[in-house]
Amino acid sequence: MVLRSCWKSRHKNSGGPAPCWIRPGLVAVLCLCVIQIGCGSGAVGETKNVVQKDAEFDVTYNDTVTSENQTIYAFNHTVSRNKTEGVRVSVLSQLSESPILFVVRQKQAVLSFQVPLILRGLYQRKYPYNHVARTLCQPPTRAASETQYFFVDVSTLSTQGTNYQLRVSRVESFTLQTNKKFTFTASPSQPQYFKYVFPDGVDTVIVKVNSDMNFPCSVMSIQDIQCPVYDLDNNVAFIGMYQTMTKKGAITVQRKDFPSNSFYVVVVVKTEDEACGGPLRFYPLRPDELIDAGNRSKVLDVMVSPAINSEVYVMGMLFCLGIFLSFYLLTLLVILYVWLCVATGKTPASPYEYGSFADNGSTLSSEAITDSATSTDNNYGYMERSLDSVGRSRQESLSSVEEDDYDTLDDIDSDKNIVRTKKYLCVSDLARKDKRVLSKKYQIYFWNIATIAVFYALPVIQLVITYQTVVNVTGNQDICYYNFLCAHPLGALSAFNNILSNLGYVLLGLLFLLIVLKRDIVHNRALVRNSLNALECGIPKHFGLFYAMGTALMMEGLLSACYHVCPNYTNFQFDTSFMYMIAGLCMLKLYQKRHPDINASAYTAYACLAMVIFFSVLGVVFGKGNAAFWIVFSVIHILATLLLSIQLYYMGRWRLDSGILRRMVYIVYTDCIRQCSGPMYIDRMVLLVMGNIVNWSLAAYGLIERPNDFASYLLAIAICNLLLYFAFYIIMKLRSGERIQCLALVYILFTAVVWGFALYFFFQGLSTWQKTPAESREHNRDCILLSFFDDHDIWHFLSSIAMFGSFLVLLTMDDDLDTVQRDKIYVF
Repeated sequence: MVLRSCWKSRHKNSGGPAPCWIRPGLVAVLCLCVIQIGCGSGAVGETKNVVQKDAEFDVTYNDTVTSENQTIYAFNHTVSRNKTEGVRVSVLSQLSESPILFVVRQKQAVLSFQVPLILRGLYQRKYPYNHVARTLCQPPTRAASETQYFFVDVSTLSTQGTNYQLRVSRVESFTLQTNKKFTFTASPSQPQYFKYVFPDGVDTVIVKVNSDMNFPCSVMSIQDIQCPVYDLDNNVAFIGMYQTMTKKGAITVQRKDFPSNSFYVVVVVKTEDEACGGPLRFYPLRPDELIDAGNRSKVLDVMVSPAINSEVYVMGMLFCLGIFLSFYLLTLLVILYVWLCVATGKTPASPYEYGSFADNGSTLSSEAITDSATSTDNNYGYMERSLDSVGRSRQESLSSVEEDDYDTLDDIDSDKNIVRTKKYLCVSDLARKDKRVLSKKYQIYFWNIATIAVFYALPVIQLVITYQTVVNVTGNQDICYYNFLCAHPLGALSAFNNILSNLGYVLLGLLFLLIVLKRDIVHNRALVRNSLNALECGIPKHFGLFYAMGTALMMEGLLSACYHVCPNYTNFQFDTSFMYMIAGLCMLKLYQKRHPDINASAYTAYACLAMVIFFSVLGVVFGKGNAAFWIVFSVIHILATLLLSIQLYYMGRWRLDSGILRRMVYIVYTDCIRQCSGPMYIDRMVLLVMGNIVNWSLAAYGLIERPNDFASYLLAIAICNLLLYFAFYIIMKLRSGERIQCLALVYILFTAVVWGFALYFFFQGLSTWQKTPAESREHNRDCILLSFFDDHDIWHFLSSIAMFGSFLVLLTMDDDLDTVQRDKIYVF
């Protein structure tokens, strides 16, 4: 080892060749020494001694530094173009008020850090670290092999000697191998990074970092091969892609994003755990107080694996299309089978549906209808109306019919209160309004939801495109809650498989619309022929709500796809808004079947659904742990349940005015105190009591537990009420002596089984925005279908099929009544 003074070297050998210990590149070092000494002599008036030492790898140097001396350690190593060798500088020093500055000068990079290293947390907390280790950035070389020099300068402003230990070593396994796991240890002051080179034939890889420890919180980053490498907590987010992690982290990397066909995998341990959902340390009493961070070392392992190739993408798309297009094929086969049955005289369905029975007596003249009307008892005036309205051509334009002109029921205004409050009601009692008026009334459901869909979807699409752009530009993988272990990018989309799997909602929604359209056309043809079954039998056929349901299913697919472009808590309402719509429309359709005259108008229904979505937004924003919000919502929930119960029980024949309390007291006195009498409408009362029990229980659960996922809680309320009403409808249908046809029974059983499997996959919970992004990634799992789809994708497949089946159940469950007079069909 040679010890020299830089000052002395300036005066020696000034005219001769450079001394043998001066290596190429050392001229810059000597110039720096001269400048430093010159500045020091001008400012302090003293000569600062600079000592240079030849140093070796894997040797620990124990030394002391003061403000009067500066030490330079000179290293050299061989760099190969085909092999990257990592170099790591490790420094250990005692804690002192005056830190030691270490400057590592390389051919194309400079790295500097102080020891103790002060890292800041939230609220300007300061954490000192006296053990620092940094990996040097290795610039690429064009030569096949060359020797490169780098220097470690050690200096301080402390007048007292400060001891330190310096060790420079080579990093084993600096270049990661495909499908080989490598284990390492990192801490806030000792980050780690490794290099990976894309092998031939591989265009996409997935980098997985795992640990058995939840905390300390850490960050994994993917950065391009350039210097400097940002590997500290305060700068790791400057470039590249990054995400916080506890136990799991995964980032999919594409070759096209890295021109050098290689990248760095950087792992940094954060100074605090708040970003990963951990506890926040106490606030220091003094602003400049240093806080002992304790042991924040974390053992991790990293593995880089090839991602799927283009063939898997094609297979996944064909599989998705094949599943749902098979339903179109199955529908065509069913239609062909029915047509053949009709052609051979063996009709399996409604006798007026297919239009070939005109010669078999299903089409009657006006005289026949009149004779039938005079021979029918207890028809409550429905059959006594003029045949002009019964036989009116369905080809007349509905645009000339206004509900305000016909909905007053002037001809029966004197007795409608009597009719609707009878103890036993039949469908004919609640199907007295003009069919054209009701048809137009229910068509408004479709046109309104189509308008809502356009105005809702356009800003949603714009917003999620912005979200995806922000993710791609900033590289912040914490914005979106993907299942990162099964997130396959395509173009600018980060999780194409989660978007593709929503195709089922759109295709099956469209298929349902086509089925409804076919039924609508056939029914209108039957009306034109004055078919008795179409005019006076069965549940009144109004298809507007069915069209709205099919449109809502399609929009659910579109908006769910938009949500999965960048899933997070701020846009979760995109995924749930039309679920509320679907649940509400299904309940309205069930009620409309036997209450066509008194069903809610489209404006009222959508206004109520808008209030539900409004509360959903409030709950997501303000509901987390907010007692006041939950109290207000629970009160509104219970009051709405009571008001709806009264509306349903009295068939709308009540008034909400200043005298309602007086009437309530009177009813309680006469029916409960003066004489104990049971309810007049027992079936309705049973349904409403059960509904109130369920809703009051849900309100109590929400008030006590205050679930974080308010949107799902609200959806659970809607689904529970829908299932309760559907079960009541089926039970009452069977109790009334009606039957369920074979096809509808098959739909019910098939839908129930599919819903069971769908809910199983739904509750797998591959991610959750109720937690931090790092905690959400603990739930991530690998793909389970074709190496392309995960559990949530299968939920999309099965739930779209189940919803389609549920719609078919609503469409066909009352086909057995198509030959039954409406005054023989009970209302419940």
